[in-house]
Amino acid sequence: MKKSEKVKGKEAFAARNKKMKQYAIGIIVVMVVAAAVAFYFFNPYFVKSGDTVAIYFTGTLDNGTVVESNLNSTPFVFTIGKNEIMPYGLPDTVIGMQPNETKTVILSPEKAFGLYQSSLVQIVNRTSLPSNTTFVVGQDYQIVRKTDNAVAHVKIINVTPSTVAWDGNHDLAGENLTLRVTLVRIVRE
Repeated sequence: MKKSEKVKGKEAFAARNKKMKQYAIGIIVVMVVAAAVAFYFFNPYFVKSGDTVAIYFTGTLDNGTVVESNLNSTPFVFTIGKNEIMPYGLPDTVIGMQPNETKTVILSPEKAFGLYQSSLVQIVNRTSLPSNTTFVVGQDYQIVRKTDNAVAHVKIINVTPSTVAWDGNHDLAGENLTLRVTLVRIVRE
């Protein structure tokens, strides 16, 4: 056998080995990616969209005042991604959590109770209001708009013989909310 044939044989063998290594690395990468995707979508231990969860939560203001809590009652149960009205952005908070994990998040006023809007403070002429209504400062009232029956909740802030002033902001508008959430369980059906 000539030397050049030996070299050609070694080069061909090296080329085949290199291709085999490339195929092996490609297969390993595909397997790792597939395992990661499967782990994310099928892992029963992490909350994901579509899961039904049971949580305990406590919401407090910056001064420590508890706004709402279910610690002394049953866990709050809801489904992530279902078109339900959820307080405080709870679905976003629990995604990725594991059972018995506790997470604390601080919600800005925009995500908690809204920014305080001075445009929601209105002075209304009493002649435009039902005459049989007695308005008391500090009390909450529901105002129903006649055009579309939309309901607004307002707090009376001033009453005169000719006008009523009310505030349509939430009582806690402009406040941050610290939310402490504990995932009790992921409910499997």
